[in-house]
Amino acid sequence: MNDSVDKPYLIQKGEDGKYRLTVRDTHYNSRGYPIVKSTLQDEVFDTQAAAKTFARENFKAQAGQYATK
Repeated sequence: MNDSVDKPYLIQKGEDGKYRLTVRDTHYNSRGYPIVKSTLQDEVFDTQAAAKTFARENFKAQAGQYATK
Protein backbone atom coordinates (compact mmCIF):
# COMPACT_ATOMS: atom_id res chain seq x y z
CA MET A 1 0.00 0.00 0.00
CA ASN A 2 1.23 3.48 -0.79
CA ASP A 3 2.44 5.33 2.31
CA SER A 4 0.70 8.56 1.28
CA VAL A 5 -2.71 6.83 1.55
CA ASP A 6 -2.06 6.38 5.28
CA LYS A 7 -1.53 10.13 5.77
CA PRO A 8 -4.90 11.83 6.19
CA TYR A 9 -3.78 15.37 5.29
CA LEU A 10 -2.47 16.24 1.85
CA ILE A 11 -0.92 19.68 1.30
CA GLN A 12 -0.28 20.68 -2.30
CA LYS A 13 1.12 23.83 -3.86
CA GLY A 14 -0.90 25.17 -6.77
CA GLU A 15 0.32 26.90 -9.91
CA ASP A 16 -0.45 30.25 -8.25
CA GLY A 17 2.01 29.47 -5.43
CA LYS A 18 -0.74 29.04 -2.83
CA TYR A 19 -1.25 25.90 -0.76
CA ARG A 20 -4.42 23.80 -0.51
CA LEU A 21 -5.35 21.19 2.07
CA THR A 22 -7.12 17.94 1.24
CA VAL A 23 -8.51 15.84 4.09
CA ARG A 24 -8.57 12.11 3.33
CA ASP A 25 -10.71 9.62 5.22
CA THR A 26 -9.71 5.97 4.71
CA HIS A 27 -12.05 3.06 5.42
CA TYR A 28 -11.50 -0.59 4.56
CA ASN A 29 -14.07 -2.86 2.96
CA SER A 30 -14.69 -6.44 4.09
CA ARG A 31 -11.74 -7.69 2.02
CA GLY A 32 -9.34 -5.16 3.47
CA TYR A 33 -9.26 -2.93 0.39
CA PRO A 34 -8.84 0.78 1.27
CA ILE A 35 -11.65 3.13 0.29
CA VAL A 36 -10.41 6.73 0.40
CA LYS A 37 -12.71 9.76 0.45
CA SER A 38 -10.88 13.02 -0.29
CA THR A 39 -12.30 16.44 0.56
CA LEU A 40 -10.52 19.56 -0.71
CA GLN A 41 -10.91 22.36 1.80
CA ASP A 42 -12.13 25.77 0.60
CA GLU A 43 -9.37 27.68 2.38
CA VAL A 44 -6.24 28.77 0.49
CA PHE A 45 -2.97 29.29 2.39
CA ASP A 46 0.12 31.39 1.70
CA THR A 47 2.48 28.89 3.34
CA GLN A 48 2.64 25.19 4.04
CA ALA A 49 2.95 25.99 7.74
CA ALA A 50 -0.35 27.88 7.64
CA ALA A 51 -2.05 24.84 6.10
CA LYS A 52 -0.63 22.60 8.84
CA THR A 53 -1.79 25.02 11.54
CA PHE A 54 -5.29 25.00 10.06
CA ALA A 55 -5.32 21.18 10.05
CA ARG A 56 -4.15 21.06 13.69
CA GLU A 57 -6.76 23.57 14.87
CA ASN A 58 -9.72 22.23 12.87
CA PHE A 59 -9.04 18.51 12.50
CA LYS A 60 -6.67 17.77 15.42
CA ALA A 61 -3.89 16.75 13.02
CA GLN A 62 -0.62 15.61 14.53
CA ALA A 63 2.97 15.64 13.30
CA GLY A 64 3.65 12.91 10.77
CA GLN A 65 0.11 12.90 9.36
CA TYR A 66 0.90 15.20 6.41
CA ALA A 67 1.75 14.23 2.85
CA THR A 68 2.86 16.51 0.04
CA LYS A 69 2.46 14.07 -2.88
